[in-house]
Amino acid sequence: MSTSARDTPTTDVIVVGGGIGGVSLGYELASDHRVTLLEREKTLAFHTTGRSAALFLETYGNNTIRALTTASRDFLENPPEHFRSELLAPRPLLQFASTGRGDALEAMYADVSRLTPDAQLVSPADARTFFPPLRPELIDCALYEPHSMEVDVHALHQGYVRGLRARGGRVHTGTGVRSLRRIDGLWHAHTTDGSTHTAPLVVDAAGAWADVLGAMAGAEPIGLVPMRRSVFMVAAPEDLDTAHLATLSDIDEKFYIKPEGAQLLCSPADETPIEPSDARPDELEIARAFDDIAEATTLTARHVRSSWAGLRSFVPDRTPVVGFDPNIEGFFWCAGQGGYGIQTCAALARVGASLVRQQPLPVDVTERGLRASDVAPHRFG
Repeated sequence: MSTSARDTPTTDVIVVGGGIGGVSLGYELASDHRVTLLEREKTLAFHTTGRSAALFLETYGNNTIRALTTASRDFLENPPEHFRSELLAPRPLLQFASTGRGDALEAMYADVSRLTPDAQLVSPADARTFFPPLRPELIDCALYEPHSMEVDVHALHQGYVRGLRARGGRVHTGTGVRSLRRIDGLWHAHTTDGSTHTAPLVVDAAGAWADVLGAMAGAEPIGLVPMRRSVFMVAAPEDLDTAHLATLSDIDEKFYIKPEGAQLLCSPADETPIEPSDARPDELEIARAFDDIAEATTLTARHVRSSWAGLRSFVPDRTPVVGFDPNIEGFFWCAGQGGYGIQTCAALARVGASLVRQQPLPVDVTERGLRASDVAPHRFG
């Protein structure tokens, strides 16, 4: 969809960014706002959302992330009609502590058990029943999360897009924002296709480019750092039943392994700061992951069938930034989801929509201990 340069569309909200953060918040706002979403790439969800490992892990991240994740489960298990297929499928998680790291895992268990009471500490021998290639003699203990899930990211993202459009939202691809100016209470977003969109509110859901867009609006940076994460696929051993195999992760995040049919999706869990870009996998990190995997498990595959990389963008406290900029009128941040954007999107979008409407946060989120100040942009001041 394109717009000629002489036209000036008017809308209530301009959402910049077509990843999961932008489409989910746009969907929530579109129930009572006219929403226009602008995406600079020719396809939505190009840089991060479409390259996600697609896991729903209630023990992952800090307290705020876990509150948002657990508050997202009901939506993901019971999505609205625009989501035309099941979004979640069972995929347990096994996190192990190498020798000498058992105390750290036990402390983690004590921290996460309030929101995820089904998580359980297991012995090295029991851990091997959930992931047979694991070498039990090299670990102290493990944390088993039986109700973690795989997420159909494409179905989730497309469901939000369909819902946004069904509510009257307009989605423009190949429409990057070149400049932002606020005149007489309206933002004027001038785009790469020659069009201009105006609205009193701009939502910055530009992912790794969120600080770049913020600078266009005159906002102070939130300190966003895009980090590359490499992913690669190898063949699973023929005698390994992957249908019910747990995802395996080292608590120190040296690597993780997720079953994918007859293959294993593996990652060195690297976090290399880079400029916003179309990320490429790091071959040295992949080689390191092979060594770490071979040390902790009996898996010996060395042939990479395919590889890719995505961007995970964090602010210093590794917590999303959602709320109105304290100094720039009509500029709303929805950024810094890091590696948690898929599993938190349902709750985070509802939080963002409540803040835009200047209403109380959803009760199911506040009951989990989250406050607006936990994600507010002004917390960096």
